[in-house]
Amino acid sequence: MKWLLKVIDAVRPNFEEGGKLRLLNPVFEALEHVFFAPGTTTLEAPHVRDPIDLKRFMSMAIISVVPTVLAAFYFFGLRFVAMIIVSYAAGLTVEALFAIVRKEGINEGFFVTGILFPLILPPSMPLWMVALGVAFGVFIGKELFGGTGRNVFNPALVGRCFLSLAYPKTMAKSWVEPSDYLAGALTDWVGPSLDAVSGATPLALAKQGEMGAVSHLFLGSVPGSAGETSAVLILLGGVFLLFTRVASWRTVVSILGSFIVLTGALVAGGAVSYPMAGVFGPVMWHVFAGGLLFGVFFMATDPVTSPTTNAGKWLYGIVIGSTTVLIRNFTGYVEGVTFAILLGNIVAPIFDEIVIGIRIRRLRSEG
Repeated sequence: MKWLLKVIDAVRPNFEEGGKLRLLNPVFEALEHVFFAPGTTTLEAPHVRDPIDLKRFMSMAIISVVPTVLAAFYFFGLRFVAMIIVSYAAGLTVEALFAIVRKEGINEGFFVTGILFPLILPPSMPLWMVALGVAFGVFIGKELFGGTGRNVFNPALVGRCFLSLAYPKTMAKSWVEPSDYLAGALTDWVGPSLDAVSGATPLALAKQGEMGAVSHLFLGSVPGSAGETSAVLILLGGVFLLFTRVASWRTVVSILGSFIVLTGALVAGGAVSYPMAGVFGPVMWHVFAGGLLFGVFFMATDPVTSPTTNAGKWLYGIVIGSTTVLIRNFTGYVEGVTFAILLGNIVAPIFDEIVIGIRIRRLRSEG
């Protein structure tokens, strides 16, 4: 790669201060950092932990969603590929415009947001809505706060929340049945314009008193967001994140633990009822249904929008897990993960402030 570095060094003066293409310097740096690590360190979370810099974190996050991306392509076909392309094109345009205005580099963080956003959408969403949603999420959820490292909310979830509130009918009718052919839907264009087989999500059916087998949720033969249908593949990517220490096990355990305990208590106490006998069945069904697992591993563990203190991570996870249960069971929404994580993003800095304040007072009293 030395030859490439020589080429980059040769054209670099054109993009630096005083060069003819200086306004495009953020784009030039972004392309350069695809191949070579920057020589600077991060000022905000996620902080540098090794010489590979922020790229290691982003690379691990992208690798972890590869199984769900391949599954979405297999189940829903070429339209999902188009959603990824549109997501990157629209989101990177917003990022580039802000980078040029601020005279800063394009941060690698969007490469994760760009792939996560299509995975949390219905697979037959109109492509213009995909573009609008990701642009809104990047603009409102991140850039207005100052960019990567300063944002309070997960930008992908902000974009999805916007689409859910602005276009609820489209979001509600864009679910389609995954392909049940051996070759999948690899060459199909699944969308509203074709005679696709639409279907309600498992959580929507549960509101009507119908609950399918857990095995269907585990394997991915149910309607849902493009990346949330197969629990086994989400778990595969999630374990990878935990193994590489990119995701915090405290956040994962506290969310799933609080979700399981509260759901079990509601079922055992008779506050909610399902067409499944006992407590274990409904609890496990809800764990695998919807976007809970995807949100737990790939959204809630975002190091920028989650707490930095260990105690804060536990409290943060309890808020998300409990809120998801309450929204699913006592509101008109069939899914509560998006709103629960955004609420967790709000209280995350508060929890850190409380934990740090208690530690400082303790140290002062001991001193």
